[in-house]
Amino acid sequence: MSPDLECSVCDRTYDAGPDEPWRCPADEHPLELAADPRPAPDGPDGRARTAARLGRDGLWAAEALLPVARRVTLGEGATPLVDAPAWDAAFKLEYVFPTGSFKDRGATTTLSRAAGLGVDRVLEDSSGNAGAAIATYAARAGIPADVYVPASAKPSKLRAIERAGATPVRIEGDRQAVTDACIEAVEAGEGWYASHAWNPAFFAGTATVAVEIAAQRDWSVPDAVVTPLGHGTLFLGAYRGFRALADAGWTDRVPRLYGAQAAGYAPIVEALHGPTAAGGDGATNDVADGIRIREPARREEILAAVEATGGDVVALDAGAVEDELDRLHRAGFYTEPTCAVAPAALRVLRERGTIDAGDDVVVPLTGSGLKA
Repeated sequence: MSPDLECSVCDRTYDAGPDEPWRCPADEHPLELAADPRPAPDGPDGRARTAARLGRDGLWAAEALLPVARRVTLGEGATPLVDAPAWDAAFKLEYVFPTGSFKDRGATTTLSRAAGLGVDRVLEDSSGNAGAAIATYAARAGIPADVYVPASAKPSKLRAIERAGATPVRIEGDRQAVTDACIEAVEAGEGWYASHAWNPAFFAGTATVAVEIAAQRDWSVPDAVVTPLGHGTLFLGAYRGFRALADAGWTDRVPRLYGAQAAGYAPIVEALHGPTAAGGDGATNDVADGIRIREPARREEILAAVEATGGDVVALDAGAVEDELDRLHRAGFYTEPTCAVAPAALRVLRERGTIDAGDDVVVPLTGSGLKA
């Protein structure tokens, strides 16, 4: 039986099931899975078993952190960690997942949980990658899916949704209008909300990125990890995963976490550094379309993770991202534009002295250029 749910703020609990709430009905905060597993404090033995299973089981090798049973899988995980000398960093190639983005980490756990609950239809809202991932894993599970997308969504991403048999529901207006329309359908009883921003099973999946990074480095934690930051699914997943490993004694610390937002769509930067730093001078970034989020569902949790790790968040304009995308492509990393915000942010953070030249840094490259 899938674990019960609890509010992330007020600690109220709710029964799990196909008709479970998608957020706390009392205070509208995100819900979490009541079960919060941690690796057993068995040191080298547990680490060795996990590392040995990565090649066979992918991200499900991290079962010590997963409160969800494996039911729906396409062999996802164990993405390469490669040196990137031109950036003096290591890149985690998340764009080699089955659907071409890191969102498969959350989709496999979310649809596994949906299948376990007996859900008969899932709904998601997405500008592209999350929708394609949910549609694909829903197809694998045999569960119908409706994916709410902006009317301006890229044809390549819409094709991925449609070819998986899901129904794209095009919504005019901004990204928030898409979310609002999807939530209205969920609350009307049209399906279970498989949201990459709200569903706690999604974050259980993205937490596995930390286990893989640590295992691929012989359980040595980098000084810093830099990720794109929209709703924070990878950023918060990394935080949760690294924190769990440190709590269990499998690693000795949590790395500093840095987020990269799109100028003009940078609410976390604004909260930390004011509107000018977030693009308040009129600068906008429509190139990084995957992170154009003005109201992240877990805003306070993101801010808490930044503070807890001693990290930071920066906003990048379109020019910086386009320049970085060109560098990535010329170096053999064929990524989509949104993905380029993270290495672009690393460049800015180094110029500012926030990340030192000698710091050991990992940057996930989150989406494939084949979908751009």
